Amino acid sequence: MKTNQEIAQYTLEALKKAGADHAQCLVMQGKTDELNVDSGNFSLMRSLFESSLNIKALKGGKKGSIRINRLEKEAIDAAVADCMAAAESALPDEAEQISPYTQNGSFSSGILEPDRNRLFDRMEEYLAETGKTYPKVMMEQLVADYSHAETLYANTNGAEYAYEHGAYSFSATFSAQENGQTSSSSGSCVMLDSLEQPFLDIGLQRMLLEDCEKQIVTVPFEGKQLGTVILTPDCLAEFLDMTFDSFLRDDALIDATSPWKDSLGKPVADSRLTIRAVPLDDFVVCGERFTGDGYRSENMDIIKGGILQSFLLSQYGANKTGLARGKNAGRSLTVAPGDKALGELVAGIDRGLIVGRFSGGQPGVNGDFSGVAKNSFLIENGRLTDAVSETMISGNLAQLLGQLVGLTKELVCDGVNLLPWAAFGGVTISGK
Repeated sequence: MKTNQEIAQYTLEALKKAGADHAQCLVMQGKTDELNVDSGNFSLMRSLFESSLNIKALKGGKKGSIRINRLEKEAIDAAVADCMAAAESALPDEAEQISPYTQNGSFSSGILEPDRNRLFDRMEEYLAETGKTYPKVMMEQLVADYSHAETLYANTNGAEYAYEHGAYSFSATFSAQENGQTSSSSGSCVMLDSLEQPFLDIGLQRMLLEDCEKQIVTVPFEGKQLGTVILTPDCLAEFLDMTFDSFLRDDALIDATSPWKDSLGKPVADSRLTIRAVPLDDFVVCGERFTGDGYRSENMDIIKGGILQSFLLSQYGANKTGLARGKNAGRSLTVAPGDKALGELVAGIDRGLIVGRFSGGQPGVNGDFSGVAKNSFLIENGRLTDAVSETMISGNLAQLLGQLVGLTKELVCDGVNLLPWAAFGGVTISGK
């Protein structure tokens, strides 16, 4: 067996022969060509091969599931036996099902024939330019790669989706040093379907490198106050993911702990806030084409004009709660821009922070969060002043979206999300 179709067909037939009433599988085979730079020097070039098989079987309303990373017949046979044993020992759950047959599809996206020499050249160029333009910056690690994968979903109802995709990615981690003092680490990661632009001109690279040099010397935030924080696009993505994981996905809604469990069609955020999950949009590099439970992905509104439009439930979560299934996994986010430039947004804030990174634990079930603001700058009297040392910030995610101060008209794309800077009030900032 070599092709994903052959592997899927064999697996589903084996599950049926073993007694499964219904079954599904997800087969993936891929390869990544990776280039690494450590401490400013090329350190590694390698190719990584990856394969996986996820299977799920239902028997008498009971579910068994297993994941393996070998695709030989013997490994699949053992996985089928383990899956059926898990189903036999499980409790019946009427919410378990597999997706119905609707319309099958075959998809492709991204770059299927890479230019590896150009990728290497872009890395060399990035190292040379950053060394010349940002002499205080130390490149801790730089990773550029090209990944290609073929994925197939199939089930015993006849549903089948195939997806071939390829993309470049580029991630950099760096800090800055001068006179024995060192900034905290900073960096970013982007997905690319083209090597036309120099890496230094993509996303927020230049701003992050400039800010890193400014963060060598920091001052503490004085006092404790309810203030305003501006989240950078990367940081905003993190906060939105935390919010949606806490309020809109299976666990929170099945357990009925989500503050938004009864809020579909009701206001949950400031009326200026519109958030969409759009894996099919052109700015998304190799976006999702089908969900993990076997449905064709669609773009969807999550919040529109402050009103909650959709939950992010799997079919299982939808069956358990009686609510609608999400049309995609809820990643690939875009937020409608505001009408202010970043400088104008800063000018309207008396005292607060612009936060580049956030490090915190899992939010409470009610959305309470607390953590450390990193790579941040102080805002005083409408001006960016000093870089600040690591400072605690805390608040509540459910309240945060209703305390929007403003959004920038500038949007930043990292190949996954397309987001503005966003300012929120009512955040507790705790300094010395």
